[in-house]
Amino acid sequence: MTEPICIGFIPLVDAAALIVAVDKGFAAAEGLDVTLMREVSWSNVRDKLNIGLFDAAHLLAPVAIASSLGLGHVKVPIAAPFNLGLNGNAITVSPALHAAITGEIEAGRVDPMGTALALARVVAKRRKKGMEPLTFGMTFPFSSHNYQLRLWMAAGGVDPDEDVRLVVLPPPYMVDSLANGHVDAFCVGAPWNSVAVDRGVGHILHFVSDIMERAAEKVLAVKQDWADKNPALVAALVRAAFHAAEYIEHPENHLEVAQILAQPDRIGVAPQIILRTLEGRLKISPDGTVRTSAGYLLLGREEAARPDAVQAGWLYAQMIRWGQTSLSADALKTAMAVFRPDLYDAALGRSGKGAHSPATISSFTGPVFDPNDVMGHLASFAIKRRQS
Repeated sequence: MTEPICIGFIPLVDAAALIVAVDKGFAAAEGLDVTLMREVSWSNVRDKLNIGLFDAAHLLAPVAIASSLGLGHVKVPIAAPFNLGLNGNAITVSPALHAAITGEIEAGRVDPMGTALALARVVAKRRKKGMEPLTFGMTFPFSSHNYQLRLWMAAGGVDPDEDVRLVVLPPPYMVDSLANGHVDAFCVGAPWNSVAVDRGVGHILHFVSDIMERAAEKVLAVKQDWADKNPALVAALVRAAFHAAEYIEHPENHLEVAQILAQPDRIGVAPQIILRTLEGRLKISPDGTVRTSAGYLLLGREEAARPDAVQAGWLYAQMIRWGQTSLSADALKTAMAVFRPDLYDAALGRSGKGAHSPATISSFTGPVFDPNDVMGHLASFAIKRRQS
């Protein structure tokens, strides 16, 4: 007898472990009868998880933390026993903004600091001419996309709340918004950056792995009380996702996985685009320029699937930096406890000891993050909201 489970997801490549777990039979092998429900917006996924329409969800890691803290919505404690992806985001800009930024880049400065400084010069020139502020799309206020955009532009001296506009858009709507001129740039997960490039309406300026070496992106999320009542189901879900992620990471499976994910009720884009994502070999400009990065998206390799509480601490620190909450020792403890490596290890029969993902978070700017000194970390940044 199988257990029925309903899981919500957004059409993104970092939902791959859940999709492949269902479509290749890994979930069924664990005694699960999983129904995947495709959604458009993160607020829909969060709300349906919170009220019990979904048993589990493909969820933004910061949303799991915000929900557990009661930030921006009702307080619903969440447990995240599996990391669905590290990295995978990119910053894509319109052809006009790409030309403006590249025209301001200092010789040899194609790194994130170089482009951030160039963006600051573009912003200053637009202000002097009386032009409207640039508009950047991101997926949700509590999202790594929001924090990664802010980290990047603030490093160059651009205040994301004063000098530009940041607007929320569902991932599938990003490309049309760029094509229609509603936004000048966006930060989103795969495959939508590549879709913009293939349509000729955008240039990928940076992979998020340029900005942060390892960044927790999406998690398999369940309500804490559901996890407490259904430990066997949580363990089965973790195992199914783990075996699916292992399958996805084998290069000989990439084409088949791309074809599975490309189906209309899954992600619904050309399999060639998804294949390039899985290979870390992306076309970054409409002229066909290709860039390869081994760290573009980690789904299972390098212990990417094991939750890391330090990642949760970093995300909580960004909420403080940008005025979404204030620092509390209890809240930091709660935030870090959302990520559950103990449930992951128990499901896989591991002791919890051994080689795991690095418990350090570093970026192209600022010091390595230390969860024991959040305010010291934030004090190193010139641009931030006032701390209480």
